[in-house]
Amino acid sequence: MVGKTPDTVVPRDDDYWRERLTPQEFHICRQQGTERAFTGEYWDCDNVGVYRCRCCDSALFHSSAKYDAGCGWPSFCRPLERDNILEKPDTSHGMNRTEVECTQCGCHLGHLFSDGPAPTGLRYCINSASIRLEED
Repeated sequence: MVGKTPDTVVPRDDDYWRERLTPQEFHICRQQGTERAFTGEYWDCDNVGVYRCRCCDSALFHSSAKYDAGCGWPSFCRPLERDNILEKPDTSHGMNRTEVECTQCGCHLGHLFSDGPAPTGLRYCINSASIRLEED
């Protein structure tokens, strides 16, 4: 795992999150779901600002790191702070992927792939339901 260790995650039960999130946000953020491609609020957003965790408001990505990967989800080549993102193995659905979570609250953000642009070569493929944009 890369990022802070899981013991830094803010403990909250499902009832806490159900009261604060929509059913879709809860499914994605707390149950590792995903939204359908090309349907999320931010997949084609070009507004400038900081993308924050939907659950705890941690700063995760800046719009300057966002690019159109053609995949239908918001894609970023780097996080604002590497310690704000926890990377862990995900073998669900018969695939070998790297899941990314918010280190502060454990919110499922999406997945990390190694097919991004230079200079990082990374693609943080993030669900719009897991983030919110704080515009500059």
